[in-house]
Amino acid sequence: MVLDTGSDVVWLQCAPCRRCYSQSDPIFDPRSSRSYAAVPCGAPLCRRLDVAGCDTRRRSCLYQVSYGDGSITTGQFSTETLTFRRSTRVSRIALGCGHDNEGLFVAAAGLLGLGRGSLSFPSQAGRRFGRMFSYCLPNRSSSVVFGGSAVPRSSARVAYTPMVRNPKVDTFYYVELMGVSVGGARLRLDPTTGRGGVIVDSGTSVTRLARPAYQALRDAFKAGVSGLKLAPGGFSLFDTCYDLSGRTEVKVPTVVLHLAGENYLIPVDTKGTFCFAFAGTDSGVSIIGNIQQQGFRVVFDAEKSRVGFMPRGC
Repeated sequence: MVLDTGSDVVWLQCAPCRRCYSQSDPIFDPRSSRSYAAVPCGAPLCRRLDVAGCDTRRRSCLYQVSYGDGSITTGQFSTETLTFRRSTRVSRIALGCGHDNEGLFVAAAGLLGLGRGSLSFPSQAGRRFGRMFSYCLPNRSSSVVFGGSAVPRSSARVAYTPMVRNPKVDTFYYVELMGVSVGGARLRLDPTTGRGGVIVDSGTSVTRLARPAYQALRDAFKAGVSGLKLAPGGFSLFDTCYDLSGRTEVKVPTVVLHLAGENYLIPVDTKGTFCFAFAGTDSGVSIIGNIQQQGFRVVFDAEKSRVGFMPRGC
């Protein structure tokens, strides 16, 4: 399942599928499960959905979730027992049984919503795991850990920052971005655009900053790069790319988000083109994406309202 800290609803692709994408494992068939139960239309669980409907013939609750990239999942809302590796079982978890799942989903069986809302997996399993979890994003020792073991014994190396609560959108994990440095020099950012709540999101790849803040960061990075050839044009949402073909060593200025972050040049093709892994946004919402989270164990501690970053904690 995809791990997504930017949404709440847990869902699986379910048979019979009207529109389902290709997944690696067999599609879940609720008819073969003794612990599966549909949620009735008038149940409190159904009323907690942002978008809900009712199958009047079966008198069961219907759910719909839309994502920022245009992907969508719809189907029957239900409860089920989830069993993880090492036989850890969590019963009566509310989840979507998706019969129509379209968009950019690839191979995964579904999505494990890890947000701060009441329907997310950490919130539903809160009594058991204390609303604490951590993960290491894809590397040789990727993992997600729930409960007290989410923080390693060497937790002194975890740098915590307080969560910021946004009363309008309680799903996201907001933290405060105090500033950005390039090559050791702190940038002067407009406080209205360079500071404030940013979302820590495992489901977004590229870090997005308010456009004035992004432009200041990009220009400082370009000024600190010497001897590298800019690739012509841009690539998708990236506007600053370099031709690194034939190079075995590249020196670029260090970028520091004054929370954490070291990963900022990513390959975009097989020809040696690398792009600056940040982008501007005019949406008013800034996001720390999963590229900049790689190499850290990221700890979400909702009980103490904080997010921690542990370098080399994977």
